[in-house]
Amino acid sequence: MKKDKDRTLGLVQLSLMSALILIMAFIPFLGYIPLGFTRATIIHIPVIIGSILLGPKKGAFLGLLFGVTSLLNNTFNPTVTSFVFTPFYSVGDASGNALSLVICFLPRILVGIVPYYVYKGVRKMLEQKKGAEVVSLSAAGLAGSLVNTLLVMNFIYFFFGQSYAAARNISIEALYGVIMGVIGINGVPEAIVAAILTTAIGGALLRSRRKKNR
Repeated sequence: MKKDKDRTLGLVQLSLMSALILIMAFIPFLGYIPLGFTRATIIHIPVIIGSILLGPKKGAFLGLLFGVTSLLNNTFNPTVTSFVFTPFYSVGDASGNALSLVICFLPRILVGIVPYYVYKGVRKMLEQKKGAEVVSLSAAGLAGSLVNTLLVMNFIYFFFGQSYAAARNISIEALYGVIMGVIGINGVPEAIVAAILTTAIGGALLRSRRKKNR
C-alpha cells in the first residue's frame, strides 16, 4: 500500500516538474533569455531539483524534456547559432546535423543525473556535520548547472568550431577564448543561481517530505 502511494506521489511530482519545465520553456523571456547570438537559461533548475528529489531515472527524463524544449526553441525561434542545437536549421554555409542532437540532449540528460549523485556523495561524506544539507544541495546545484554549460560549450568547440566561429564572425584562433568568455559570463552566474535556488527550494521540499514520512 505504501509503495503504491509512493509511486503515485512520485508520478505526481514528476508531472509537476515536467509542467514547470514546459511553462518556463514556452513563456517568452522566462526559461530561455535571449542574448542576441545565444540564450541564457534557468530551465535546468527544476531538472536539478527533480534529480535530487526523484532520483536519476526521473531526473534523466526531466533532462530529456529540457532537451526537447531546446530543440523546439532553436528550430522554431532560432538565433544565429541555433544550428548547434538542431539539425533542422541552417544559416549561410553552416547547418545542423546529428551532432546537434548530441549537444542538445546529452548535457541536459546528465543535468538530471549528476546532481543526484553529487548530493548523495557529499551528504554521505559530511554525514551529520552541521550544514551538511546546505553544502550538499549547493554542490548539487553547481554541478548540475556546470555540467550543462561546460559540455554544451566544449561540444560546440569540438563539433562545430569552424561554423560557430564564422556565425559569430570571429577567427578560429579566438574561438576558445570566446567560449571561455561565455562560460564565465553566462555559465558561472547560472551556476550560482542554481546553487542558491536548489538549496532554498530543494531544502524546503526535502524537509516537507521528511515531515510527511514521520
